[in-house]
Amino acid sequence: MKRSDKVIISCAITGSIHTPSMSPYLPVTPQQIAESAIGAAEAGAAILHLHARDPQTGRPTQNPEVYKQFLPIIKDGSNAIVNITTGGGLGMSLDERLAAAKWAQPEIASMNMGSFNFNISGAGGRIASFRNDWEKPYLDMTKDFILSNTFAQIERGMTELGAFGTRFEFECYDVGHLYNLAHFADRGLVQPPFFVQAIFGILGGIGPEPENLMHMKATADRLFGNDYYLSILAAGRHQLPFVTMGAILGGHVRVGLEDNLYLGKGELAPSNADQVRKIRRILEELSLTIATPDDARRMLQTKGPENTAF
Repeated sequence: MKRSDKVIISCAITGSIHTPSMSPYLPVTPQQIAESAIGAAEAGAAILHLHARDPQTGRPTQNPEVYKQFLPIIKDGSNAIVNITTGGGLGMSLDERLAAAKWAQPEIASMNMGSFNFNISGAGGRIASFRNDWEKPYLDMTKDFILSNTFAQIERGMTELGAFGTRFEFECYDVGHLYNLAHFADRGLVQPPFFVQAIFGILGGIGPEPENLMHMKATADRLFGNDYYLSILAAGRHQLPFVTMGAILGGHVRVGLEDNLYLGKGELAPSNADQVRKIRRILEELSLTIATPDDARRMLQTKGPENTAF
């Protein structure tokens, strides 16, 4: 793993897992997403990981027309690196998932590194009544759902977005996904330094035990040596302990309402910025230095905001 004297904070602003009924603070409209993203950047996030939602219903969408309503505002209002999802919303076709990133040609796009069972059916267990008709069926269908990221699909995403000079956040939900990344690296489809996002706590992926983090890091060290940066995210209540442990190990961190709706036990996070401020405070108490967006650009060797299409 590449060592750095600065920690990159990524913030995942809205995602496609949580639904509007779960928190009144989840950004839904383009204006809300833009304001929340800029707030997170002001709080210390160097990278903003972005999904879009239908402004009326809050349902995940990859329609570039919706992204066009908030990406220019974010670019004008912050210097943060924009990272566009290619995971999109659950059940979308690959064409739909890639559409926004192919339009935006961002500095970074996410890239899921393998197919796996992705079960979030329990996420709405405490919701007595949903605000929108789509929410409960969207969650329930994941009991019988595979998040498809075949080798052909991954190769297509890498090739089509790589042609724009976009680099990737390689999302690894299990140990095998690291080997999948090594396969594409060995073939030369992607170039180091690799930005590996190790994900813990999604039902169907690797579980949120500290030993699993150590195993993921040891495996990535064997496969990529000094050619990668490790970033950590964990779902729900595991978020802060896991990302803190990752930072202590020399890695980077991701927070945000995509991954966790809470700021503390029983306390909904009022904003993405609140989560960024909290992890920043923890990291600085550990005498760790927070990377600026330009620090992150140098580390990850991105093409710069002037070379995006928005």
